[in-house]
Amino acid sequence: MTSHYDTFHMGRSSIDLYSDDIGAPFVSITRFAAFVGGSPTNISVGARRLGLRSALLTAVGADPVGDFVLHFLNREGVETRYIPRKPGRRTSAVLLGIEPPDRFPLVYYRDNCADAELTIDDVLAAPIAQSKVFQFAGTNLSREPSCSATLFAAEQARRGGASVVLDLDFRPDQWHDPRAFGVAIRAALHVVDIAIGTDDELNAAMLTRAEQVVISHSQISGAHVAGDPEEAIRAILSRGARAVVRKRGALGSRVYLADGTTVDAPAFPVEVVNVLGAGDAFAAGLLYGHVHGWDWYRSARLANACGAILVTKQGCANFMPTLDEVMTFIDQRGGL
Repeated sequence: MTSHYDTFHMGRSSIDLYSDDIGAPFVSITRFAAFVGGSPTNISVGARRLGLRSALLTAVGADPVGDFVLHFLNREGVETRYIPRKPGRRTSAVLLGIEPPDRFPLVYYRDNCADAELTIDDVLAAPIAQSKVFQFAGTNLSREPSCSATLFAAEQARRGGASVVLDLDFRPDQWHDPRAFGVAIRAALHVVDIAIGTDDELNAAMLTRAEQVVISHSQISGAHVAGDPEEAIRAILSRGARAVVRKRGALGSRVYLADGTTVDAPAFPVEVVNVLGAGDAFAAGLLYGHVHGWDWYRSARLANACGAILVTKQGCANFMPTLDEVMTFIDQRGGL
């Protein structure tokens, strides 16, 4: 069957207001720059800029912020025809501070947000099963009806032969209990082929004791989660995933395969301006390699380069690199 899209992404979208006062404490910010964000949205833009045919299933309100998000996505060439408007709901918003090298406070405004209202009917209206890759974020599972809709979409994608990719995306303030994140993730793993996460996110996926979580606004995930990430990875693989991709920041990335093989891809050292969105750029690069049949090392190395480029920028979706930009960056640093 011919695939309509290379990648189909599902989850949150937002207007992201980034501090224009880089280095200033949040209380001293005087102005913000407006961009588009939301993890699956960012990944869809990153994939499109690399040259993939990407589509997005999110939802926006019948409001000017929804117009802002859709205008940007249409300009980028991301397929938006399956994005419903949700009257009476608001398009999500996020405020973000930038205090390099390790403080990036962010505040979500997701009360009554449109993308949490995605339904099974919205999934049925989109050709998810006719894509090469279906990608979703863990935050999708934090509320109904988007939780059931996402699980249904993953089932449909798997049945249609697509690779199902989960970006763990642990945002503790989006859950009534941090342990609920792990419960939801573990319930979804039977339809996941590839899981992507940081050490904190991997540990949170197997979290059972709330005291293991320490909220810290200096961390991109919003929390430090105690545990052994390799143990968590083994548990994820035992539940059916073919691969787990561990994002390790300055240490690069490591791919763990179901047969016990590991693949290390070194990082590209850069000066950090803002780490927010780097994981989404990483995921876009990884999916590019996967869609084109690359081996894990080459795919992860490209992903590392995409993430490295983004940490030198101010925002997320608006700054995703093109394939030419990434390959030039890599060639200048010794190649893949």
